[in-house]
Amino acid sequence: MYETEANLGIESSSQLSPEAIASFANLRGKIVTRTVLPWSEHCTECAWPTCYSTCDMYSPREDKRCRRFVDGMVRIDCPTAVNGYILKIRFKQWGKLWTPGSLNLHSSEKAAQMETRDYRIGKTLYQLPLPNPVKTVVVNKRYSLKKRLAMRGNSTRHDNLPTSFLLECFNPMDSAIDLSLSIRSFGTEGKIPFQKLIHIKPGFHLARIPISEISNVINLDIPFNVEVIPNEIGQEISLYFGLMDFVQEVQLPAPKSRKIKCVVWDLDHTLWNGVLVEDGVKNLQLKPGIVSIIEELDRRGIIQSVASKNNHDEAMQALKHFHLDDLFLYPQISWGPKGEALKKIARRLNIGIDTFLFVDDSEFELRQVESVCPEVRLLNAELYSSILEMDECRTPVTAESMDRRKMYKMEQERQDSAAVFQDDYRAFLKHCNIRLTIRQLTEENLERVHELTQRTNQMNFSGNRYDREVLREVMETPFLDTYVLACEDRFGSYGIVGFGTVDNREPRLMDLMFSCRIQSKRVEHAFLSYIMNKYLDRTGSDFHANYRKTPRNLPSGQVFADLGMQEAGLADGVTSLIFPRTMKVPDDEIITVIVHENETPLVQV
Repeated sequence: MYETEANLGIESSSQLSPEAIASFANLRGKIVTRTVLPWSEHCTECAWPTCYSTCDMYSPREDKRCRRFVDGMVRIDCPTAVNGYILKIRFKQWGKLWTPGSLNLHSSEKAAQMETRDYRIGKTLYQLPLPNPVKTVVVNKRYSLKKRLAMRGNSTRHDNLPTSFLLECFNPMDSAIDLSLSIRSFGTEGKIPFQKLIHIKPGFHLARIPISEISNVINLDIPFNVEVIPNEIGQEISLYFGLMDFVQEVQLPAPKSRKIKCVVWDLDHTLWNGVLVEDGVKNLQLKPGIVSIIEELDRRGIIQSVASKNNHDEAMQALKHFHLDDLFLYPQISWGPKGEALKKIARRLNIGIDTFLFVDDSEFELRQVESVCPEVRLLNAELYSSILEMDECRTPVTAESMDRRKMYKMEQERQDSAAVFQDDYRAFLKHCNIRLTIRQLTEENLERVHELTQRTNQMNFSGNRYDREVLREVMETPFLDTYVLACEDRFGSYGIVGFGTVDNREPRLMDLMFSCRIQSKRVEHAFLSYIMNKYLDRTGSDFHANYRKTPRNLPSGQVFADLGMQEAGLADGVTSLIFPRTMKVPDDEIITVIVHENETPLVQV
């Protein structure tokens, strides 16, 4: 479901190839239940309604809200798609998809009826012969109602949770595009959001994010929102979207001839000869050729894990002793049933348990797994040397297959980080490996900086908005040092996120502004620490800064107090701040700062 009231464009499906249309039909009949999220167009730098009068990129829709998609969200009827249509979206700079979150599931039939009814009502309302101001009030109130209805019931715990969040996207361009998926609970600014970078290659892409992966990071029992943002779009780009909802999918048993994706090993009398708790690690011997088999499976991209009845710490030390611990993902080592262990591994890897091969020397354990996981293929450990010759394990070796375990390791690290850090937000930020790159203002980045100066509100500490010619004058002024800031982290690149100027004669920070996309990531702290240290060392004088306080930038302005700057006066609405040269500049060492001077990067931590 989408914002029909302001987006009534319809185009023919002939603009898409038959192959693309067929791709959107892949999920037809495979979705049991799904949500009906009310998607709408938004802006990454939204400061409604102030920006409608201050931003020169404001482009009014018929309802006077800002248009961030060219022609809005254009509908392409596609009866074979799950929701009966495809959305064509041509993103402008700063455009994003946004919706309030919902876990309220409906049957596929009911969801389709809701979509159809919503579209017809919205279209009818918007075509009523009413004065535009009246029509605007009516349709906006209706969309607000749709958002409230979508969230209804989210405050209570769901017994019937979706299995995943699905996003269908067709990329018609010749190059790949990255989409940032962000899910954040309301009222939890400064807390860890769920973030996922979705790499959309040319052609069709289906992203499936397990609900367990999301719920490990944020609390889905309280209201939340969902954002989909194209990363670093320099120009307008077009993408086609199908289903974008939380879903429950049909679970169909697969034939046993499917390729093996994961081999799960027992340990005692399987990986090695002997029993760990009786013999001790020094008296164990690996089975002949077992290391070569494990390494070749890894090279083929077949993930491996462990399900063993043992003392966890002892078993992990034994694997480390044999230099095998890094080759196994999500090992389940306890005294519980092995069938449950395999289910846990499947959930963590997010692959079907019907793609598992379980190797054990005990017939009892093999039969126990068979009773609770009949889809799993079983192999007695006596036959371990035959694994590489099994048809199900014969897969081509590619660069992707050789890196598969590493990719799972990265995902495991991200999930573990969210669980370990929880409310230790600074530790989580440091773990994210945030890198801030600083360059001077040039003709090459001037256009992006101009957009930034027009858009920033919540983190604009000077309140200034420059047109392109003024920026060129700033660039050519010898006593003004300019700073263009770009940021990236382990989730992807944010592009250019900040701009600042310093009058090097005093020295005094004249301008400082950031995109709100880096808010709460302490990027502003890292930049201020860098320039304060730079000018204190260079001049030996106090460092000054101008700060024009507004209701919008007041929360973000806490950064000055965090770094020990003191108010020194007020003139023409601008607060003058000072940092004495006798004080030490604080640095929380979260951000890596990379400074490009004459295109030679100098790294500072």
